[in-house]
Amino acid sequence: MWDFMFFFNSALLGVGLAMDAFSVSVANGLHEPCMKRRKGTTIAGLFAFFQALMPLIGWFCIHNLLRYFQAFSKAVPYISLALLGFIGGKMIVDGLRREEEETCQKISFGTILLQGIATSIDALSVGFTIATYGWLQALVSALIIGGITFGICLAGVWIGKKFGAILSEKAIFFGGIILIFIGLEIFITNLL
Repeated sequence: MWDFMFFFNSALLGVGLAMDAFSVSVANGLHEPCMKRRKGTTIAGLFAFFQALMPLIGWFCIHNLLRYFQAFSKAVPYISLALLGFIGGKMIVDGLRREEEETCQKISFGTILLQGIATSIDALSVGFTIATYGWLQALVSALIIGGITFGICLAGVWIGKKFGAILSEKAIFFGGIILIFIGLEIFITNLL
């Protein structure tokens, strides 16, 4: 089972799961165009951590707590929508209230943590996809997902910072709208 397809499928899962986190990374870069490289790396690292952790939790639940996981999985779209809607709404309000002399608003660690959870909570369902793997294969697959997410999110922060510097005051507003749309996308996709 340690063949090319195992690594290829894990990489594809990583790319697919990282898309929401990439969009939020862009929104964070838009929100804070003066962000230091270390903070951008922290954002990418946290998102990668949660994208790797959630499939492992899903795998564990499938192997140990299946009936509880199935009941919780119905709440995933609602939780994601609520978290991203709240954070996005806050960014929109901040963008509308932003004072002219303020050059760069900072994103708090708590906000980044909530974003990481909100964008990765749907990755719990990947536990179903990797349910046939042994624990070591599930771990390796999760590490591949996390590594790919890290690279994609790092690029997202950089892209957001570049456009954030160009768009200046409107960037926070656009970042909030992006987060709300991501929340809606997760919600609608999981309901259908």
